[in-house]
Amino acid sequence: MKKILFITSLAFVAASCGNKGASENAVELGKSYGPVKVDTSKSVTVSEMLKTFEGEKEEMEFTFFAPISEVCSKAGCWINVDKGNGETFMVLFKDHFTIPPKTKIGTQAYLHGVAHWDTVSVELLQHFAEDAGKSKEEIAKITEPKFELGFEADGIVLKK
Repeated sequence: MKKILFITSLAFVAASCGNKGASENAVELGKSYGPVKVDTSKSVTVSEMLKTFEGEKEEMEFTFFAPISEVCSKAGCWINVDKGNGETFMVLFKDHFTIPPKTKIGTQAYLHGVAHWDTVSVELLQHFAEDAGKSKEEIAKITEPKFELGFEADGIVLKK
């Protein structure tokens, strides 16, 4: 059931990525986005979150702090976060909230939500690559689904 809900939410995120709106306005550091207000005092580093979640099979709730390494350029409906080793993981936003697409790479953010493991389809991986501005050749090279760490955030604060 969780997998069906997750896939459905991914479909809604994918559909919303094509809609530009108020999220294109100037980036306001210190502003909170999403349905949940993030308690920044409870945050851990991304490394601590990953270490705690390593080997877990069930989803876990976290508040963590990390730099943003990529933002959906179409609507700000997802971000990638650096794991601290040059690899990244994707953060999708619950209930389709967005952040400004012009949020600068490297902006520090506090995120609250749920970490989980899931298989991401080829179609969705290609969609995200398109949102990230990848070339048609790069997108065509995506031919296998990926089982990876994901995070569904219900709140984010861009650090001042």
